[in-house]
Amino acid sequence: MSSTKRTPLALLLLLTIVAAADVWAADATSDGLAAAIASNARTPKFIARDKYRHPLETLHFFGLRPDQTVVEIWPGGGWYMEILAPYLRDHGHYYAAIEPPELSSDSKEATELAGVIRKRIADDPTHFGKVTVTELHAPQRTEICPAGTADLVLTFRNVHNWIEEGNQQQQFDAFFKALKPGGVLGVVEHRAKPGVSLAEMNKSGYVDEAYVKKLATTAGFKFAGASPVNDNPRDTKDYPKGVWTLPPTLTLGDQDREKYLAIGESDRMTLKFVKPAG
Repeated sequence: MSSTKRTPLALLLLLTIVAAADVWAADATSDGLAAAIASNARTPKFIARDKYRHPLETLHFFGLRPDQTVVEIWPGGGWYMEILAPYLRDHGHYYAAIEPPELSSDSKEATELAGVIRKRIADDPTHFGKVTVTELHAPQRTEICPAGTADLVLTFRNVHNWIEEGNQQQQFDAFFKALKPGGVLGVVEHRAKPGVSLAEMNKSGYVDEAYVKKLATTAGFKFAGASPVNDNPRDTKDYPKGVWTLPPTLTLGDQDREKYLAIGESDRMTLKFVKPAG
């Protein structure tokens, strides 16, 4: 008779149920995010950019879950807010860390964007009623959420703006302060050719990936990986008006418009950093 012990049937059933529950939870998270992205409540012109911004794959890479506390840095007109706020509404918490207009180098634009965010929240309490608006402009305003409470801090195409402001390191320091130990910083940014100068980054809007990693690690983060999801090999990064030559800005108007539309939006790094535990 064989001496191999058989696994009791009850234990096999329990293991099967646990495994199925794990799969169901993962699918539910994915389905909830996909539903938020597919929502009819989103702005049509925002939806048209999904093919360039890949929100589902990007947010999966950063580890987004519906029960997290998430801070989005400088949310602009609310492109990602339209996805994140409804997704986090029931079980998580979404912070929109806007730029305070009185501290901005472009107070008119900052005033307009802050107004857009606050109006969206006021006009649509069903989707945005639980959003918390905070302010970020280092070093004066850095309390983007209570310190050490965020699971995820996200910034989309903002680093070049901070280089212009000259406070890029202090901004990353604020992200580190906001996150829990083990929390994640997700960065998407226009990617420069390697080794470009800080002056060229400021002029073109394209940022050296190694420089972003340096900012993050100087703040205390550990690099946790990169995703190719927002790569665009058609982007040659050598345009008359920098990254703003490409869509959606199309600074040159009708000049070579079809050429730039064919290239699409910029080549973007998608980087994940972790605040070390302990």
